[in-house]
Amino acid sequence: MFSLVRENIRIAFDSIRGQLLRTILTVLIIAIGITALVGILSAVSALETTISSDFSSMGANTFNIQRYEFTARRQAGERQKVNPIISYQNIRDFEDQYNFPFTKTSVSFTGTSIAEVKFENEKTDPEVKVVGANENFIQNSGLKVDQGREFNALEVDNNSNVCIIGSDLVKALFKEDNPINKTISIRGFKFKVIGALESKGSTFGNNQDLRVIMPLQKARSIFTNANINYALSVMVEKKELLAQAQDDAIVTFRNIRGLNPVEDNNFGMERSDDLINRIGAITGVLSTAAWIISIITILGSSIALMNIMLVSVSERTREIGVRKALGAKQGTIAFQFFIETIIIGQLGGILGMILGILIGVIFASAVDFQFSMPWSAMIWASVITFIVAIISGSYPASKASKLDPIESLRYE
Repeated sequence: MFSLVRENIRIAFDSIRGQLLRTILTVLIIAIGITALVGILSAVSALETTISSDFSSMGANTFNIQRYEFTARRQAGERQKVNPIISYQNIRDFEDQYNFPFTKTSVSFTGTSIAEVKFENEKTDPEVKVVGANENFIQNSGLKVDQGREFNALEVDNNSNVCIIGSDLVKALFKEDNPINKTISIRGFKFKVIGALESKGSTFGNNQDLRVIMPLQKARSIFTNANINYALSVMVEKKELLAQAQDDAIVTFRNIRGLNPVEDNNFGMERSDDLINRIGAITGVLSTAAWIISIITILGSSIALMNIMLVSVSERTREIGVRKALGAKQGTIAFQFFIETIIIGQLGGILGMILGILIGVIFASAVDFQFSMPWSAMIWASVITFIVAIISGSYPASKASKLDPIESLRYE
């Protein structure tokens, strides 16, 4: 039995080589459909992995109070509502009035995104982000200190000249040296490095490792821009209290804003898992589009594969007659053509998977996403090509096996 299977596989490869041009075209048609499926799903997977990783770093039990809702969009012919900034007085009032149990509130603002940082004879390009924050910012943002420590409430209140730096700054300024207790300079002010963050990578070209975090009050004394917009983030230690904590925060902030009961919120409220769910909905639509495109293409490839096998049966009618005259059974003839169809289908599937993964890698590299191998897409691609081969090969194999040996020998 094994020798018969091996012989049929050998004959199938000989036939494929004999019809090389048609086989290549058929393989390419199959590969296009699989490439569309694997390529788009690879890109979607990279997008979802990167964005979910970034947003989940906020923590599943965290919500933000911000100037606008994440989903705020300007409608055609409609003037966008302009919300007031979240001012320093707002955040001070919130810290004083919001006393929900098991919560930690972090306050932060971006002083600049074009700072130049110096250490002795080394300096960076003017592209460093400087953030002023309180003692809860690191934990609420899902950041981790790789070396050293976080700053404490006393250092925040006393305007201490300490800072925590990103991993890229460590590489740029200190090379292989330990940055802890070294002194860096920002806008002429000296800061002692007390901590270095773990690497976070970059998203949409925004390098999250090229930043300096300093105590809030110290940052306010350096960056005195008018109308600074502050960010509030609240972490709830007990997940079951998250909804209540969020409702209480909304009521508190509405009171701070002086809103009456009939007025809409003039601020935004976002939870990290809400953002992840929205991203999931978007990527779900893209995945559906990938399936639709690939199914249409694969349907065409199924027809093409069936056609090439029917042509092959017609061209090899005499060969079939000879084999039957020598004692070959119907099952043996059908199995030969069936194996040939499966081989062509799998060649197209393998080529499509390789091209699809390459597209995913190129896309992830171009937009600086985290590439993840689309295993589910590859498994589905293998299953689909096998099903296509079965469907496309069944009729030609059945037709070949039922040919009359006498009529086949007479065929010219």
